[in-house]
Amino acid sequence: MAITTAVCDSFCAELMQGTHNFTASTGNAFKLALIKALASQTGSYSATTTNYSQVTGNSDELPNGSGYTTGGFALTNVTPSVSSGVAITDFSVDPSWAAATFSTRGCIIYNTSASNKAVSVHDFGGDQSVSGGTFTLVLPTPDGTNAIIRIA
Repeated sequence: MAITTAVCDSFCAELMQGTHNFTASTGNAFKLALIKALASQTGSYSATTTNYSQVTGNSDELPNGSGYTTGGFALTNVTPSVSSGVAITDFSVDPSWAAATFSTRGCIIYNTSASNKAVSVHDFGGDQSVSGGTFTLVLPTPDGTNAIIRIA
């Protein structure tokens, strides 16, 4: 099983249909859910992922408890902009989980306002673990080269 970092193909089409709105304070609600460590995964996630239910249907989201709540972290939108000819968006708080003990390999960002449609999936490049501490995902610099979500 595997995770391949990608903006989901379905998300790109749904943008053209007006499904996703990242505008701060008036846009849709988005979440980031963590996916189990590689050895524990049963599914594969990539540009072909269309919905958060694919992760939960394979029982690949981290279980509730040990500092993690199923469904993931509620993200706070930052109004999209353009950087060097690339449309970008960001979230104003890095997702974190306190008093956490778990291992994770990646995550899915999804739109809870639009039937949990997938936005993107991200591989952390290896299993990441925390034991009795705070697990924080530091989101990349919001620019045309690095933003967590960017469309050229």
